[in-house]
Amino acid sequence: MRASEIAASYLQPKSMMKTILVIEDEEFVRANILEILDSMNFGTLGAENGKIGVELAQQHLPDLILCDIKMPELDGYGVLTELRQDPTTATIPFIFLTAKAEVADLRQGMNLGADDYLTKPFRRAELLSAVSVRLEKQAAMQQRYSHEKQELIASLQQVKARLNDSVHYDPLTKLPNQLLLREQFDRIETQAEGGQQPIPILYIGLDRFSRIVETLGHALSDRLIQEVARRLLSCVNPDDTVAHLNGERFAIVQSPFSQNLRPNSLGRDRFANGDGLPCLPLVEHILETMARPFLLDRHEIFMTVSIGIGIYPVHARDIDNLMKRAGAAMSRAQQLGGNQYEFYNPSLTAHAIADLNLETSLRYALERSEFLVYYQPQVELKTGKIAGAEALVRWQHPEKGLVSPGKFIPLAEEIGLIVPIGQWVLETACSQIQQWQARGLFEGRLAINLSIRQFNQPDLVPKLAEILETTGLEPSTLEIEVTESLLVQNIDNTIAKLKAIKALGMTIALDDFGTGYSSLSYLQQFPFDILKIDRCFVRNLPEDRKNAAIATAILQMAHGLNLKVVAEGVETYQELLFLYGQECDTLQGYLFSPPIATSEFETLLRTGKKLKLPETDDYLPSY
Repeated sequence: MRASEIAASYLQPKSMMKTILVIEDEEFVRANILEILDSMNFGTLGAENGKIGVELAQQHLPDLILCDIKMPELDGYGVLTELRQDPTTATIPFIFLTAKAEVADLRQGMNLGADDYLTKPFRRAELLSAVSVRLEKQAAMQQRYSHEKQELIASLQQVKARLNDSVHYDPLTKLPNQLLLREQFDRIETQAEGGQQPIPILYIGLDRFSRIVETLGHALSDRLIQEVARRLLSCVNPDDTVAHLNGERFAIVQSPFSQNLRPNSLGRDRFANGDGLPCLPLVEHILETMARPFLLDRHEIFMTVSIGIGIYPVHARDIDNLMKRAGAAMSRAQQLGGNQYEFYNPSLTAHAIADLNLETSLRYALERSEFLVYYQPQVELKTGKIAGAEALVRWQHPEKGLVSPGKFIPLAEEIGLIVPIGQWVLETACSQIQQWQARGLFEGRLAINLSIRQFNQPDLVPKLAEILETTGLEPSTLEIEVTESLLVQNIDNTIAKLKAIKALGMTIALDDFGTGYSSLSYLQQFPFDILKIDRCFVRNLPEDRKNAAIATAILQMAHGLNLKVVAEGVETYQELLFLYGQECDTLQGYLFSPPIATSEFETLLRTGKKLKLPETDDYLPSY
């Protein structure tokens, strides 16, 4: 190949011109190198000593540096050291020019970060070849760096997206969380014409969800939450925001721009009561949609929701207070029975504060010895004698007096206190009954109802055995009551646990029969001894023909299965007559006695109070 062809192969296109800095103290050598590089269309810079070379490199950031080693003021090693310490020049390719060829000298330069050596004197082709190779390697490195940078940017974007999801979205439902709900509300508020457009916020709570969790377990309950999220999304418009707050709580911000509201024609006062707001069709649609059964692993689950509604700007002008007030309205809807909606009104705030205070007091009630055990007698209908008693917990609040069990027991279940309270009732009642037995006052059974949470304790059976041993109570005295809702859980596990309880010598009663997930197969599968007819089937016997037919069928069926029957809630003589005629085994209700304190029940035992049984239909009992 001719010299001209060799030179042409290194020719630098002007559109891709690279700049090369030559640091050489010998003017002739420096000028010769610059002339060769100029002829190949390279941009060039020249420096007669190391100090000037460092300044030019830092100022112009050339694509390549050719540097002599032996120079005045600052030699090549010093130049390379300074440039490698400066982040702006640290990656510029660097070739040493030297008359030395000693291995030690070469190693010193390479250790400092040099990329190559040219030994003087060198030919034109050697110079251009070294320059070309180094620039190509640098270009390849930059290309790889650019690719890696793009990959890093893409990776960072993915991480950012995942981080955004984790910060703004609920992992279970993939719905916006409370943070994103807040941001969406702020955005809508900004667009809502300075408060002229009303913005409804719906606070949604699943009714009796804790019972569902206890029945189905957490895995199926999580799937139910996901199904609820899908149904809520199907109810709203694209501009609305559905958020999962926590557990069984959801919220919806209904965009006014999907509602076509004209607030000036409606009047702000009407918003406070919900009049004229198109959120009502959405609320009713949600109630209807949620009332349809959910199908999960062959389980048909019926569930309802309660909805509290707060309106911006009538009830509050910020999201935090709106959520609190809508939440208070939702709690009120649940207290009224659920499956309904309530608009916020100021009186609800007082109710919410009262409920919070009640919860706080309940958390300290056990350690402050504020709970009492009341006993409601159970009367044998063949003899009229007291055949046993059901132990019932009561709360003697230091300021409020006796708090209704219907108010504090659901609260105790919700906040997880029902287990220690139930344990206390068991220990206290068993100890008291044993004392009465020792004095010859009590010969019947003590009935105690176990909550689902209590029953699901892994160590329930050992705990029962320990209580019997500690109190000295005969096992046959204790009657454990369970409800139908407890039976639909893990059936095999429930049967095994009930059999273990029976193995201790206790009897087992099915409480509130007919009010839950009634199935006649339960009476065959589970080891029951006693069936309790719920008071709703006893009320108004025998005038209520439906109740009469149901009560008669339950009594006949139970006796056919060799089960004893206890009728709850007997309050009238006519109800007594009917049950007596149908050969019911045991009666419990206000006709004989309400639940009473320990001292009052002991008085009944000491006096031997009996229920005088009917002899004719016109006989009225007296005591």
